[in-house]
Amino acid sequence: DFAAASDLIAQALELAPGHLPFLSMQGEWLDKAGRTADATAVWAQMLRLDAEDRFGAQLKLASIGMTETPGAPPTAYVESLFDDFAPRFDTSLVEKLDYHAPQLLADAIFAALGDTKAIRHAVDLGCGTGLMGERLRGQASFLEGIDLSAGMLKRARGKGIYDRLEKGDVTSPGFAETEPGRADLAVAADVYIYLGDLAAAFALAAQLLEPNGLYAFTVEAHDGPEDYAVRPSLRYAHSQAYLGRALAEAGFETVRLDRIFLRKDGAARIEGFMVVARKAGAHPAMPAAHPRLARRHGKQTVNKIDKI
Repeated sequence: DFAAASDLIAQALELAPGHLPFLSMQGEWLDKAGRTADATAVWAQMLRLDAEDRFGAQLKLASIGMTETPGAPPTAYVESLFDDFAPRFDTSLVEKLDYHAPQLLADAIFAALGDTKAIRHAVDLGCGTGLMGERLRGQASFLEGIDLSAGMLKRARGKGIYDRLEKGDVTSPGFAETEPGRADLAVAADVYIYLGDLAAAFALAAQLLEPNGLYAFTVEAHDGPEDYAVRPSLRYAHSQAYLGRALAEAGFETVRLDRIFLRKDGAARIEGFMVVARKAGAHPAMPAAHPRLARRHGKQTVNKIDKI
């Protein structure tokens, strides 16, 4: 009974005015009760109270068509969302939501690699707790993970599968500028569902990869005329045409683009696109990193991050 629930939370807000978690619940319940104008007012109030927008009020307004769709969510929203989600992430996705994008991506990557299936240096963008990394570890001489959430990185570090872990934004060029072209594989499993405009993300992947390097990722599928849209889940969905165009602009050749089942969302089945692309350019002859040296280097880096 969302109408009654929103009335109860209004009483709680009389005791704790401006309490953001209560306001977030109130806006959600008002919207589900069909009181869209009241929900809009609550989310607008949240934006005035919290410039960082940790509860994603801007995305909620966009999802009901009250504002233009932002190109990206607030960083603080994504970081707090996954810090909170980290302890139950693996169980929720794999056991409850039938999530198998990492395995589908791994199969597609190995098919594109051909007979050798050897990876010199893989960068797992938005690595989370390491669900994708677990499937790459056996073939990668060096495995690097990047994530915005400290909580997710802590879980990934505990699995002991990464040679290097770094806290960073998958649209920020900072960690790519220090060693451009270092990887022959960049992968992002269900990461770009939290981004709208993918130009910066694709440019960063191109900067990380050597010529002819592989780039693999998944997104939720959008069938409308727009390049991307925010869904009521506050996740982004992208059109097939936009993906092809944006990849070409970033210097990638699409190897395959498949429509797949990503996961469940309640009773709904969420469909998405699985993409494997290749950075254009001649492939230079490069010696493979020795696994022992790679792991030693990775351990030093992880220890440094632990201290931070």
